[in-house]
Amino acid sequence: MIDYSNICSEIVTAVNETGNFIRRECEVFDIKRTETKGLHDLVSYVDKGSEEILVERLSDILPEAGFITEEGTSAKKGSKYHWVVDPLDGTTNFVHGVPLFAISVGLMEDDDPVAGVVYEVSSRDTFTAWKNGGSWLNNKSIHVSDVSLLSDSLIATGFPYSDFSRLEDYMKCFTWFCKTTHGVRRFGSASVDLAWVACGRFEAFFEYGLNPWDVVAGALLVKEAGGHFCNFSGDRKDFSGKEIIAANSNVFEEFSDIINKFMAR
Repeated sequence: MIDYSNICSEIVTAVNETGNFIRRECEVFDIKRTETKGLHDLVSYVDKGSEEILVERLSDILPEAGFITEEGTSAKKGSKYHWVVDPLDGTTNFVHGVPLFAISVGLMEDDDPVAGVVYEVSSRDTFTAWKNGGSWLNNKSIHVSDVSLLSDSLIATGFPYSDFSRLEDYMKCFTWFCKTTHGVRRFGSASVDLAWVACGRFEAFFEYGLNPWDVVAGALLVKEAGGHFCNFSGDRKDFSGKEIIAANSNVFEEFSDIINKFMAR
């Protein structure tokens, strides 16, 4: 059995190196060097270069592990372990010079997240978690907030950028939270949203239309910080990112019920 704590430390070394690369490129980046993968779905050479660094470094940490990566740098399959990697979560922010984007690296053992790191590149805040080891921010223990009422909560979300099939229902849900909570925030990086739920800055987060690399590391952060994570139907083993709810333990049930009311299929 591998040492998840040690794995986390080695991931941190890898993301620090990658973060140095991203910060250097940020100083000289030209938005004209951006490509479009799909509707409103941007990718830059920085995304690809970051992923290449991460794949190389992570392969050294656990050679037997496969990869699920956003940019497809490695298609290696693993029988038991696989890395789930977003080399630049918040690409649109990055290409527009908005300083909120992150590196997200999760390790899954079979279908269970066992280690995760979310690294905010600009602030250098480093969120880590490993199975049964708690959640940490810059080596200090963190916990979800103890806010007990949804009406006293600050909510995070992500607006759909290509899949508008559920937009009408989403906006009804969004409007409900705008009217009945302390407010709704959208920062453009799901891994950061989840990390901020884990450390108590947000009470809850929801979104649809994401991918595994957006949520695996952040979901583990929330769970190890005492919060809860599931899809809109309540499945706590769904790490696809297609639907996601995360919240502190006090408001989770009410928050989930409201989203289910508006978004259930």
